[in-house]
Amino acid sequence: MGLWQHFIAFTSLPFMAVFSVPVIILFFTRQIHIGWYLPVPMNYFPTIIGLILMVIGSYLLLITTYYLAKYGEGTLLHWSPPTKLVIHGIYRYVRNPMVLGILLTVLGETIFFGSISIFVLFWVLFIGNNIIFIKFEEPDLIKRFGEDYQVYMKNVPRWLPRLTPWNGPYNIFK
Repeated sequence: MGLWQHFIAFTSLPFMAVFSVPVIILFFTRQIHIGWYLPVPMNYFPTIIGLILMVIGSYLLLITTYYLAKYGEGTLLHWSPPTKLVIHGIYRYVRNPMVLGILLTVLGETIFFGSISIFVLFWVLFIGNNIIFIKFEEPDLIKRFGEDYQVYMKNVPRWLPRLTPWNGPYNIFK
């Protein structure tokens, strides 16, 4: 899998959701309320919380792209999906860390910019991804990886991470 394919995969979906669309929303709505018009020093809280969520979300996007390439031998794109089930690192805590990264980043942008319009984007992404994952992605993963993915689904939550890493059957981690 070439570096160019991974770059295209990363910039086509996650980057658009966390950068391009919010920038367009902010440009057209002019909803930029950093600090939420709170008095000093309280105005630092939404700014710091927003930045923390954006950093955590961005890290999740990068690390999951790396794991899909290294362990899954594929990308997040449907025309070059991972050929191996990825249950390493963050995937031992949560099944969809990339979408979690997108959601955390967009939620961080909502808080940082104080933008209700970006908050609407957050909910559109959350609801849309729930529909996509339940109706299409999970059935496809069950078809591709069979019982291994079903066991994984039963033990690792879709969105909210486990407190401890899942140490499932050894054959899944090969």
